[in-house]
Amino acid sequence: MPSFDYKALRPDGTLTVGLLKASSRSEALQLIQERNLQAVRVDESRQKTLWGGASGWFSRKPGRISFAQLENFTRLLSSLLAAGIPLSRALTILHQEATTPAAAARWKEIHDLVVDGMSLSDAMSRFPQTFPRVYVAMVEAGETGGFLDLVLTQIAEFQSRDKDLRAKVFSATIYPAVLLVLSVAVLIFLMVFFIPKFTAIFEGFGADLPILTQIVVGISGFFQHYGVFLALLTGFGAYWGQRWFATEKGRRRWEGWILDAPILGPLQSRFAMARFCRMLGTLIHSGVSLVDGLNVARKSIGNQILVDAVAASIERVQKGDRLANSLRDCAQLFPGSVIEMISVAEESGSLDNELTRLAEVTEKELDQRLKIAVSLMEPAMLFLIAGIIGAIIISMVLPIFTIQDYIK
Repeated sequence: MPSFDYKALRPDGTLTVGLLKASSRSEALQLIQERNLQAVRVDESRQKTLWGGASGWFSRKPGRISFAQLENFTRLLSSLLAAGIPLSRALTILHQEATTPAAAARWKEIHDLVVDGMSLSDAMSRFPQTFPRVYVAMVEAGETGGFLDLVLTQIAEFQSRDKDLRAKVFSATIYPAVLLVLSVAVLIFLMVFFIPKFTAIFEGFGADLPILTQIVVGISGFFQHYGVFLALLTGFGAYWGQRWFATEKGRRRWEGWILDAPILGPLQSRFAMARFCRMLGTLIHSGVSLVDGLNVARKSIGNQILVDAVAASIERVQKGDRLANSLRDCAQLFPGSVIEMISVAEESGSLDNELTRLAEVTEKELDQRLKIAVSLMEPAMLFLIAGIIGAIIISMVLPIFTIQDYIK
């Protein structure tokens, strides 16, 4: 029988905690009421036992919630709430109809926290690996404004468009990535297995090798003698780099490098602007105030440097400045033409529609830029790889002419 940790209030108002055994959470709540206590929080105990069980040493952690599962959860919850079904009942239905154990466990945890009196946004904030910050912020705005079902619909649509945009980015970069991996594998094979065969032949004749051949043979010898150490050093460098990028300073430094990159920088800025405009337009259309919408939308940008730039603009809006004027300082994110269109939209009262239109136009432009970047990247990589492999082959052919002179 599972155990439940509980926190409850005594009749005199003091707080007490404890552990009890019950077959289900509802039975645990009933037992707490029978003890003349008012439950504040009830969670299934996660204490590890010697032999395992539901919460023991050998139990497996539930898997991650996929993007598709979260999108489906958002759409169904929006439909159920729009149909007039209470939130707790809607969460129960989603928990019962979950397609995977991980999703069922997560939706049940959300349901239990909401039943205990926690708001939906606060319950979701307990699981940042499932619900991004911008997701939680939009849900909080919907709860505050009383239009949660509408906000959830907008979130689902935003997730669908965001998924399509990410899929385009992934499909545009997967071929160059595969080409790069295969090229590195071919170069390693040539350096470690192919060139040493020729090196032994050259040494047998005692001939002076050309400069290019000496360089290639030297690199091959380095890989043979220090390849293992180089692999370990590379692995350690990747691990250290990952740890460094996880820090605030490292992430900001990396994001700064990305923004300053010739091709990646503009693409990153366009991608962030498209997400920001679509999110802000969606929130304003849903009835969220401009300041609250800006605070939520800036979290969708992703790049912390750009987030900080938008944060400074929000302060100007709070002081009464217009949105277009406050965004002029974010030149890296909003070009002058975009600022002018936002200014005109503010004057005409169609800011939400204009922001959505800007997002759609930017996404199309981003798609074209990605295609152009990939079309330029592929021949450049092929030319570089062919040049390196060609240099290796030529370096192995050149000594043949020297060997012929020694034979004569």
